[in-house]
Amino acid sequence: MSYNVVTIPPFDRQLKRLAKKFPSLKTEYANLIESLELEPTQGTAMANSCYKIRVAIKSKGKGKSGGARVITHVQVVENNVFLLAIYDKSEQEDISDKEIGYLLSFIN
Repeated sequence: MSYNVVTIPPFDRQLKRLAKKFPSLKTEYANLIESLELEPTQGTAMANSCYKIRVAIKSKGKGKSGGARVITHVQVVENNVFLLAIYDKSEQEDISDKEIGYLLSFIN
């Protein structure tokens, strides 16, 4: 079963900023989209059907542990995967439940 990958406006802004900083992120993002279309529940499970996926940024050269984090929300009924947030691990350690709740409000 194939899933639709949908972004929300805050994700688009975050991705644009990080892609300017790390040019290889565009390729890694394209690979992530292909992967999510086939297997949407990858990564570490969080609350509210959300998942945290570790993404290596090749131009950063630190592997997955020092790369980016992508927060996704899966809606199985509609076959949608929403990309909620992307952030650089060196800039932001974690994402709060309050912030995830705010990002989920863009979906409804």
